[in-house]
Amino acid sequence: QVQLVESGGGLVQAGGSSRLSCTASGQSLSNYVLGWFRQAPGKEREFAASIRWSGGTAYYANVVEGRFTISRDDANNTVYLQMDSLRPEDTAVYYCVAGRDRRGNYGHEGAYNYWGQGTQVTVSS
Repeated sequence: QVQLVESGGGLVQAGGSSRLSCTASGQSLSNYVLGWFRQAPGKEREFAASIRWSGGTAYYANVVEGRFTISRDDANNTVYLQMDSLRPEDTAVYYCVAGRDRRGNYGHEGAYNYWGQGTQVTVSS
């Protein structure tokens, strides 16, 4: 079992920045991939970014690539999502996720069987 605790988020103006954190506990993460999904009001949940804990390769959804950066702190078992140049359409509940690294499908919900409680990010125009 992996437990995920998120922090960060809140209200930010368009064009601003915000950083989300997610601390994992319960198991070694060396064979895991961690990431972030988001769900905007009235929309389906969608992939934002993920990172392979071993090696640190990152993957991004097209809509956030170049604006968001995912990183990890191995010593603290924490994954971060740095969000820059935020837009009102980035408003969503952001969920931290973790799953066994099966070398693919990182953008699919099915790759992750552990989910955080979600944290709200609201971008005002």
